[in-house]
Amino acid sequence: MEFAFTEEQTELATTVRALLAKRADSSAVRAASTSELGHDPALWSLLCEQIGVAALAVPEEYDGAGFSLFESLVVTEELGRSLAPSPLLSSLVTAQALLASGDADACARLLPRLAAGEIATLAWSGVVGPDRAETVTADGDLLSGTVTHVLDGDHAAVLLVAARDGDATALFEVDPSVVVATWTPTMDQSIRLASLTFDATPATRLTGDAGAALVRAELVGAVATAALQVGCAARGLEMTVAYSKEREQFGRPIGSFQALKHRMADMLVELEMSRSASWAASYAVATGAENAAELAHVAKSYCGDALDLIAAETVQLHGGIAITWEHDAQLVFKRAHALGQLFGPAHRHRALIAL
Repeated sequence: MEFAFTEEQTELATTVRALLAKRADSSAVRAASTSELGHDPALWSLLCEQIGVAALAVPEEYDGAGFSLFESLVVTEELGRSLAPSPLLSSLVTAQALLASGDADACARLLPRLAAGEIATLAWSGVVGPDRAETVTADGDLLSGTVTHVLDGDHAAVLLVAARDGDATALFEVDPSVVVATWTPTMDQSIRLASLTFDATPATRLTGDAGAALVRAELVGAVATAALQVGCAARGLEMTVAYSKEREQFGRPIGSFQALKHRMADMLVELEMSRSASWAASYAVATGAENAAELAHVAKSYCGDALDLIAAETVQLHGGIAITWEHDAQLVFKRAHALGQLFGPAHRHRALIAL
């Protein structure tokens, strides 16, 4: 049995990688990460207009490309490899939550905007891990409370909010312009987070199944983050192998030393195992397989631990240069720790598998 990309998926990954190689080099990534928006809007426009990344998993009836979630996660892995900041993760989770809610009116109104590249986000507790209680309450169609760790929350054009309504959880659409959004500084500047505060803020209640929407958001967030982790791990290994061929010690490249070869071989094994786990979970979640949740937990836990190891080895095998601001090893290291917390740390996902 061979589990591999189709010809179309391979072409998609190649096209995205080529565009990112041109528009998201080290200096571009650093500039975008520290910019006012936290990403490069010109690059996002190119990805949406030339490749249609925002529309891939949106059905054609909502002006999307009609592909599956798996194709979006192919793009996500390439974004992880480039380290480029992007609003794809937040928009993807929001779009999938909308579809899972079954609210046809909301889908018809909002999904065409998302397919066109407008940034969307879901304000809820799941970004910091499964099984967290919602911190916003609903009084009719008025919302009150504060949500932290909202992806791209301070510049999203489409905002959905999960709120407690009595003993149940409901989903609301809120105009972002009437919400107090505060950017949250992060160690990894390529991931944009914000806190959103609601004070009797008017909202439009979605009529679909909020529970189904949030379950879908959890799964999609977990597998998308795992894909980012695989891409980041690939970047760390590539950097390390390239450096080992250039750096000389005792008159020979350090990559020729057997002890370092073994360490890089271990990094490769971790990367390939991570990629297998990520692809399996991505496919399961995309197709609605019965074991999708279990595979998502496996992928998020394994890919997180593997990236931690690869990021640490990337720093170690680069030596002193890796701890300088000028070298990109620190970007891999910071991204590893940030992604390890996003949508729940590895140990929490392992605990969920054991239930």
